[in-house]
Amino acid sequence: MNNNFAKVIGLLRLEAEAIECAAGNLSREDVENAIAIIAACESKVIVMGVGKSGVIAQKIAQTLTSTGTVAVFVHPSDALHGSLGMAAKGDIVLALSNSGETDEILALLPALKKRKIPIISIVGNRNSTLALQSDAILEASVNQEICPLNLAPTTSTTVALAIGDAIAMTIMEARGLTAEDFAANHPAGRLGKRLTVRVCDLMHESPDVSPDSDWLAVVRGLSKYALGAVSVTEGDGKLVGIVTDGDLRRIIEKTPAEGLKNLTASKMMTRSPITAAPEMLAFEALRLMEDRASQISVLPVTDNSGKSVGLLRLHDIVRVGL
Repeated sequence: MNNNFAKVIGLLRLEAEAIECAAGNLSREDVENAIAIIAACESKVIVMGVGKSGVIAQKIAQTLTSTGTVAVFVHPSDALHGSLGMAAKGDIVLALSNSGETDEILALLPALKKRKIPIISIVGNRNSTLALQSDAILEASVNQEICPLNLAPTTSTTVALAIGDAIAMTIMEARGLTAEDFAANHPAGRLGKRLTVRVCDLMHESPDVSPDSDWLAVVRGLSKYALGAVSVTEGDGKLVGIVTDGDLRRIIEKTPAEGLKNLTASKMMTRSPITAAPEMLAFEALRLMEDRASQISVLPVTDNSGKSVGLLRLHDIVRVGL
């Protein structure tokens, strides 16, 4: 009988246990020392690693950069052949090596020491050459890999990544990075859009009718703008209601032909509708539309005085990727 599910769950638990063990292996002194070095960095964090450790190093560099700490990944081999020229006063190096004996990294140590560049190592062996020559050590030792042969870097890379993430998030909090700062670093992603795109960026000019407008005027407004709704406003522009395509269809279906001549916007509209403000985040407006018993697809937009300034469609929010 195939038992792959149980095997996968078991391996996930082993990796979780390894992270738990790593938390116990880290000393307060080591962590505080590493945090202090990064926090005092006047320039950039150069993150290094070879092989799978290099892949994890790239991810840690990206996480640091996107959360307020300038960081770059440099492959140790490239550094040995000229890229070390980017290392300058004020930089620090974060080196990843499970064994702590990676040749390419060890070959860089004399040059880094000569330039007085602090070294933080995420290393599996705190008695290794790399660890002993580091200014701060973050121990990432594991009992074994989850690889059946205990060869493929698996548990060790998971632990190294978890330590890198934890350090990055601690630095992020210490720097006081706000949601707005985070969004500024992610302008094209969904996270960034949720924190930057506002209702005023997406709303349309509002087709307004008065409460006394007849049903044909409502139809004309709906047809001309094709937004799915018209706003009903008083003479001073204040919103008093909204009429949607659906509202119009439903009321016409149940109104006798002879009654149409007396059918006005005030008799069709939804009074005191839910509204959005121009400066409201579009994602918050989306929640207003969806987090209710009866979802809505068009939202009137009003200013601080309650005057109609536009209409926001669900379609427009979805279109920008929120």
